[in-house]
Amino acid sequence: MDYRRIFDTIPDQFDHYRPRYCDELFSSLIAYAGIGPEKKVLELGPGTGQATEPVLRTGCDYLAIELGGNLTETMTRKYGGFPNFSIVNDDFITHDFGAAQFDMIYSAATIQWIPEEIAFAKTFSLLKPGGTLAMMITRSDYRTPNESLYQRIQQVYAKDFRPETEYKDMHPPFDYAHAVDYGFVDFEKREFAGQRVFTADEYAAFSGTHCDHLVIPEPYKTRFFEGLKQAVKENGNRIVFQDTYALYLARKPQGG
Repeated sequence: MDYRRIFDTIPDQFDHYRPRYCDELFSSLIAYAGIGPEKKVLELGPGTGQATEPVLRTGCDYLAIELGGNLTETMTRKYGGFPNFSIVNDDFITHDFGAAQFDMIYSAATIQWIPEEIAFAKTFSLLKPGGTLAMMITRSDYRTPNESLYQRIQQVYAKDFRPETEYKDMHPPFDYAHAVDYGFVDFEKREFAGQRVFTADEYAAFSGTHCDHLVIPEPYKTRFFEGLKQAVKENGNRIVFQDTYALYLARKPQGG
């Protein structure tokens, strides 16, 4: 099972439920990287565009590379009207970019799917001197807002979460800070806060966009998602996520 490809089986659900990033993060990123017209930007694995439009609207020369065919079609349908938008349906790991060089390369919960030695070495080679590598990820906490609901959900996981292959068994750990081991400098992390509130049905649908949740076999799968919904229904049909949007930044040296 190549978990990198599994999201392509649920493009509509993925588009509706995957988290977006806050305006403050994009303002910070765009100012840091100096993105605007005449700047060339590459987005790695945009999915259905959770982090695309604010960058597109700067007027930059935008290119995305997306592994999933269905996700690529969704991206084209949503953003093909932008004159500065282009996308290629291919694997970043093996794609030949020719002589292309970029002012910024960024990913939203994507680069960690690529082995570090490829992710950092290839992005470094594709960036112009002084160019920016930006990596975003959402960390979510639903324990702090409601400890009892969190414990109830852990019981559901303990009973019926039986994926055919767990995520941790498919992908080695990825450390954003290792960018400096491949020539990047000025590594830093910026954090921004957000919140999401789901009903029981929404929470189950969102949980169904996690790669290892999609490969739970029956009868566990039905019991698992019904268990999640029931837990939230018993909590007033409401679950709150306190989100932290992490933005990791690094530069290619001017003389690189």
